[in-house]
Amino acid sequence: METPEVLTDLDAADTRRQVMKKLPEVTLAFWIMKIAATTLGETAGDLFSQTLKLGYFLTTIALFLIFVVTLVVQLRSRRYNPFFYWTVILSTSMAGTTMSDFMNRDASAQFLSGGATSLGWGPQGLGLGYPVGAAILVSLLLAIFAIWKCTGLTFSIRDIVTFRAEALFWAAILVSNTLGTSMGDFLSDSSGLGYAGGALLVAGVLAVLVALMRVPAVPTVLLFWIAFVLTRPLGATAGDFLTKPLAKGGLDLGTAGSSAVLLTLLIGLMGYAHVQERKDTARREERPAGVS
Repeated sequence: METPEVLTDLDAADTRRQVMKKLPEVTLAFWIMKIAATTLGETAGDLFSQTLKLGYFLTTIALFLIFVVTLVVQLRSRRYNPFFYWTVILSTSMAGTTMSDFMNRDASAQFLSGGATSLGWGPQGLGLGYPVGAAILVSLLLAIFAIWKCTGLTFSIRDIVTFRAEALFWAAILVSNTLGTSMGDFLSDSSGLGYAGGALLVAGVLAVLVALMRVPAVPTVLLFWIAFVLTRPLGATAGDFLTKPLAKGGLDLGTAGSSAVLLTLLIGLMGYAHVQERKDTARREERPAGVS
C-alpha cells in the first residue's frame, strides 16, 4: 500500500502561489493600469453610446455581452495572463459606464448634447438620478460582499485561489465600476466641482488611503477595496475632462481620439506586465527546491 504524499509547508506555499497567479500582484503598476483602464472605459463607453449614438440601452447590452465573453476567457485560464485580466477590467469599466448612464440619465437636454432628443433604439434611460442610482449600487455591492463573507472565502486578492472566489471578485468589480461611474458623473455634473475638481478630490482621498496603509490598525484589504472603487470615479472624471467641450470645462479632445490614445497606452502597459510576468515565472522555475 502506497504512503499518501504529504505536502510540506513550503510545498503548499508553492502550490498556493501557482494557483494564486490567476490575479496580479497589487503594485504601483497595478494602480496605474487600473486608472488607465477605467479612464478608457469612460471614454469608450461614451464613444459608443453618445458619439456613435447607439444609446445607453443597446450599448449596455453589447458591452455586457463583451464582458461575459472576456470573463469566461479569464475564468477558464489556468494562470495569470495580463491581457486576459486587464481586458476584463476594461470591459467592466465600459459596461459600467453605460449601465450607470442608463440607470441615472434620461433623454433630457441636461444629458444629451448637440440638441439631440434621443440616443439609439430602445429606452432612453431610467432617469433615477445619481443619488438613487448610487444607493442601489452600494446596496448591491454590500450584498455581494455579504454573500462573499458567508462563504468564508478571503477578500484578499493575493489569496483568491478558487473559481467561486474569483467569480465573486468579478461580480464585485462589475458593480464597483458601475458605482464608480455614478460617483464620478455626480462629481462632474452635479457637485459643482467640475471635471478637474472632481478628479482632484478623488485623487486627494486616494492619497489619504495611501497614508493609511502605514497605520497597522487599518486593514489593508479594506483600503484595497475602497481604493478600487474610488479609482473608477477618478477615471470617470478624468475621461470626461479629456472629452467634454471647453464650454463645460473639458479639453474637447473627443471620445474617439482620447479612446485611441488610452487604448494604445493600456496595450503598452499590458505588454510590459506580460514581459514582467514571464520574467517572474522564469525566476520561480529556476529557483532551487525548498527556497522561498
